[in-house]
Amino acid sequence: MLRIHNVKIELGKDNFKKILSQTLNIREKQIYEVKLVKQSIDARRDKVYMICSFDFAVEDEESILKRNPQLKKVEPYQYHYYPKNNRKVVIVGCGPAGLFCAYILAQVGQDVTVVERGQPIEQRVLDVDNLLKNGKLNSQSNIAFGEGGAGTFSDGKLTTGIKNNRLQYILETFVKHGAPEDILYLSKAHIGTDYLRKVIVHMRKSMEEKGVKFLFNTQMVDFEHHHQFDIEVVHNGEKSLLKADDLVLAIGHSARDTYEMLYRKGVPLKQKPFAVGVRIEQLQETINKIQYKKSYLSPYLKAASYKLAVKTKEGRGVYTFCMCPGGVVVPSMNEEGQLCINGMSYYARDGKNANSAILVNVQTSDFASDHPLAGIEFQRTLERKAFELGGGSYHAPVQLLKDYFHNCKTTQLGAVKPTYQPGIQFADINELFPDFINRNLKEGLFIMNQKMKGFIDDDTIITGIESRSSAPVRIERDKTYQSCIAHLYPIGEGAGYAGGIMSAAVDGMMCAEMILKEDDYGSN
Repeated sequence: MLRIHNVKIELGKDNFKKILSQTLNIREKQIYEVKLVKQSIDARRDKVYMICSFDFAVEDEESILKRNPQLKKVEPYQYHYYPKNNRKVVIVGCGPAGLFCAYILAQVGQDVTVVERGQPIEQRVLDVDNLLKNGKLNSQSNIAFGEGGAGTFSDGKLTTGIKNNRLQYILETFVKHGAPEDILYLSKAHIGTDYLRKVIVHMRKSMEEKGVKFLFNTQMVDFEHHHQFDIEVVHNGEKSLLKADDLVLAIGHSARDTYEMLYRKGVPLKQKPFAVGVRIEQLQETINKIQYKKSYLSPYLKAASYKLAVKTKEGRGVYTFCMCPGGVVVPSMNEEGQLCINGMSYYARDGKNANSAILVNVQTSDFASDHPLAGIEFQRTLERKAFELGGGSYHAPVQLLKDYFHNCKTTQLGAVKPTYQPGIQFADINELFPDFINRNLKEGLFIMNQKMKGFIDDDTIITGIESRSSAPVRIERDKTYQSCIAHLYPIGEGAGYAGGIMSAAVDGMMCAEMILKEDDYGSN
């Protein structure tokens, strides 16, 4: 097979064989097995184009290669499985890291048990709906906890800054279990919360058929390690013990009580910078007009996204995060009396509003102490304030952005209506943050509006608080992925080694490989 990059295609043109024929000046009948492998949007000018990469086969390949130096040979990616060993594995957490760690181990027949404090998707959806509609928080089954992890109720972005061949395996696994095939080639692929829920259920069922045991509504509360792990879990108030040779901690960034247990046990934890801010909402039509210009009504273009990052005079980074075209703002807390939010989109991204987190970098020097868990207390302090500003019942504080700039409470909204459920409360979000965050957030937003004209208008609103973009803690590990306790594997976003679905899934796969490379004596 041959590959060609950077083929510019007009919107609506999809006879790829003809396009390749014209691009390479060869006959159409010489080309076969054309496959679109990458597609992005070039909207830098008034006329919008698709920029595509293709794999294809041709007659007389060597001659075509000589005449077209932009072509290169490619081989299909093939994932290499390590053989199973005799080690029994318990994985704590069923987000992307834990899920893909279990999935790789399942393919070779390893003895695996997955422990998840939250509920399976089917029950979790009902618990989240009860929060959205009735303001009733289930502290163990919500947008932070449950099968699939926090990313299940998000936009389901499948983009990442890392380079790793395993990314292709992850995308193909999603498609195998029901995801849309366009995630294999879109440069800004997303699966949407609706498809992601179905995919995760299908993955779980396929693993159960291979012998993997899933224990939902089951929380790890302690463990001891001698020659094996004795893992204490609680299910419906009753304690029991699980035994394992390897214990994988894929706990997610909101398992605060688990961090506290690990600290008490002497597992090395380290403070980690993170970021906090707000969700901004604009009309999706406004974003489409800015990004697509004269082509914004084209039926061949989906809801537009944006990504912005700036630096303030104080040297703080301010950036957009988890931008959700056509999405909604949702509650993402797991502790009572606290409030934090996230963004969520369905695959169609057909909602009226666009939303994105606007975050300010928080350094460890901003924490109140050098305690490893001081970042968690920083989060909690802000989340309690957000709950109070929202007036309780998990309503969120909302403000027109122009009122935030002028330090006054909003009294009436314009064209942009908040999508957040279970409800909102007008508030002055200046009261939520310390001065350094307000200063840098305002300056950052001002610079963003200069870079992307029209990004902010009189109707733009913000909702507080986004505080769980990443973990404020890192669980230290060595190059074999093990903590100071042998065969204890901290992985994923909660351990401080990933940021998003794809990088967490890669981390889980690599952890599985480390486990499979252990010999019968448990050494790598």
